[in-house]
Amino acid sequence: MIFPFFRKKEKEKNQAQHLKVDLHSHLIPGIDDDSQSMKESLILLKGLQDLGYEKVITTPHIMADAYRNTPQIINQGLGVLREAAKEEGISLQIEAAAEYYLDDGLEALLEQGDMLTLGGKYLLFETSYYAKPIQLEDMIFQMTSLGYTPLMAHPERYRYVKDPLKEYSRFKDLGVIFQVNLNSFGGHYGKDAKHKVEFLSQEGMIGFLGSDVHHEKQVETLSGIFDSNVYAEIYKHNKILNDTLL
Repeated sequence: MIFPFFRKKEKEKNQAQHLKVDLHSHLIPGIDDDSQSMKESLILLKGLQDLGYEKVITTPHIMADAYRNTPQIINQGLGVLREAAKEEGISLQIEAAAEYYLDDGLEALLEQGDMLTLGGKYLLFETSYYAKPIQLEDMIFQMTSLGYTPLMAHPERYRYVKDPLKEYSRFKDLGVIFQVNLNSFGGHYGKDAKHKVEFLSQEGMIGFLGSDVHHEKQVETLSGIFDSNVYAEIYKHNKILNDTLL
């Protein structure tokens, strides 16, 4: 079993701010780059529960050229996952939304209107890591005009962001909320992502914290983040909204 190991003072310091809701993960087996078996998915769920989460909103990829998931596919997988978790005695609430890749397929889905959102309003989306999509601002405007709140997944991982203050501020002006990955604070995604996530934290730009769990190792490293001073620092500068989704 996986537990966060806190020293007494650090536990007292962080306890009031411990996350109850995770809103970014890949736990439905076999439908994207997530776990490839139900056994692995259950290990991940147990790990998240041991870390103190009470609810997970898992977010399979929807990507026109790779993962052509639909609400029907995702909800069917969610039902199977819930049943397996129940049989294993896992008490976590399990819901599902999606992580939409910003491509031509997303534009078509927005026009159709059958979107999987977080809390009925947040639309989680990601982009290429290396090239800024030429239609990015237009797509953000389309999301907001349809009544969604654009929630950008792991902005710290986008290497095309060269001027963080200017570019992140522009996204915020367009109505985007940022969801960063907790493991970015520990260097899991490299030095560039670590530098950018620390910048976002210090500037008070973070709205949501996500695990982005695909594999067991990522659950294990989360305990080190929760047991660190950097985790407490996040709350000094940012209003974290995870638990509004409980």
